[in-house]
Order: sequence, then structure tokens, then C-alpha cells
Amino acid sequence: MLGACTLVSVVLLLAADACRTAYVARFHDLFGALALGLIAFAYLAYQSVRRPSRMEMLKALLLSVAFLLWAANQMCPNTTQGTLFNDFAIALFVLDVYWIIVGWPSSPSDSRRTSLIA
Repeated sequence: MLGACTLVSVVLLLAADACRTAYVARFHDLFGALALGLIAFAYLAYQSVRRPSRMEMLKALLLSVAFLLWAANQMCPNTTQGTLFNDFAIALFVLDVYWIIVGWPSSPSDSRRTSLIA
């Protein structure tokens, strides 16, 4: 359900881009932040149903925090605080992808893939 709400918020975001009226433009950042926040919570809910290992859950939590920081940046984009939120979000996204590349946390199916990369 959270995923479906996220998709609706993305449609609203794109509609705000298409309308370009002053009234709708005021809601653009809100729709962007809403989509990012909703997907953060949807991903955490999805992971909790999957029952991943503690390390995988930590990784999911960090990714969700990155989305929430990005959402916070959407709400105050032209401020020092917004820039800080954005920078922390970037750091967490980069860390998440780095962990994917190095295969952390590892799973049995990852051993073959990492040996091909190395």
C-alpha cells in the first residue's frame, strides 16, 4: 500500500511539472519530499516482511535514512541545512552502492559474483 501511495505521489510530482502554474508549483517540493519519504518507509516495511539478517536490515535502514534526508532537502533546498541533508544523503547512497559492489553483507550466492569481479 505504501508503494502504491508512493507511485501516486510521483504522478502528482510529474503533474506539477506539467502544469507549471504558480499554485501547483508551490506543491512541487512537497510532492517530491512525499515520494521520497514514502518509499523510505515502504522499503523498510518490505525488508521487515522479508526478515533479512541484522546486517541487511542495517543496510536497509541506512538506505531509508538517505531517502529521508533527500526528502528533507526537498523541503528546504536553498538553505545551509538543506545542503547538509543533501550531502549526508549522497554519502549514504554512495556507501550503499559501494557495499553492493564489494558484496557486503555477503550471501552464499555472492561468492561467485565477487570472485568474478576480483
